[in-house]
Amino acid sequence: MELNPKTYEPTIELTEFVKRYWTLDGEKENIPLKNTIVPDGTMKLIFHYGDTYKHHSQNGEITILPKCFLIGQLTKPYVIEPIGVTGSFVVQFKPNGFLPFTSIPIKEMENTAVPLEVLFGEDGTKLGNQILNANSTSERIQIIESFLCRELADKRRIDSIVKSTVETIFNTNGQFSVNEFSKNNNINRRQLARKFSSAIGLSPKQLAKTIRIQTTLKVLLNEEITSLTDLAYKNEYFDQAHFIKEFKEFTGLTPKEFFGDDLKMSLIFDKK
Repeated sequence: MELNPKTYEPTIELTEFVKRYWTLDGEKENIPLKNTIVPDGTMKLIFHYGDTYKHHSQNGEITILPKCFLIGQLTKPYVIEPIGVTGSFVVQFKPNGFLPFTSIPIKEMENTAVPLEVLFGEDGTKLGNQILNANSTSERIQIIESFLCRELADKRRIDSIVKSTVETIFNTNGQFSVNEFSKNNNINRRQLARKFSSAIGLSPKQLAKTIRIQTTLKVLLNEEITSLTDLAYKNEYFDQAHFIKEFKEFTGLTPKEFFGDDLKMSLIFDKK
């Protein structure tokens, strides 16, 4: 694909919440007809300063995505198709990073594109117009950071046990035991699940599965694999059947079907 992805780091005041910003630019003919976005445990604000995209739901419905929206936590593959020229500015939050900015329960936004005016009212409409009319990425970053810092004033901070759990899940590439973590940190498993659902929209187990599949996908994309069985055991799946089932749950494809171009777009920005 002849795309031009670029990533940018957030200001220090927002590093607890924002993972990175990225832009993607490309002509329609240089982007696959359909792109499968694989769940990665993060929520994203998306601003299409180019043409927008279509969304193909699993039941066959096709909808036109807004120019500016938040995509909630994904628990299944999300298929999109470019309408024209791609020009996108994206704010990628950390798994627990969007909570301070929303009055809508995180769980209610799962697998959903939420327009900015629904999230932030008139301020959301104004923000979208400012981002779309900006002349450069640096100007867009300045606009969004000013907005997010204002929204953070007097807001609750991220729960420390949720933050610690997320860090552990990422540090272990999703090879994570909820029981063991709960025991070591003296927290009830159900209490941890409730905190996670509120802050992230996923359970600890769901996030761990998501990060494990992302780790596996990166290996498939970047390393020479001689055996899918070895790959399954390397990432601590019970067996190859379990690996294939979970792989298809998140990507819509079996591992053997994966070796096409339709998933690579979704992984460009998750190599670190």
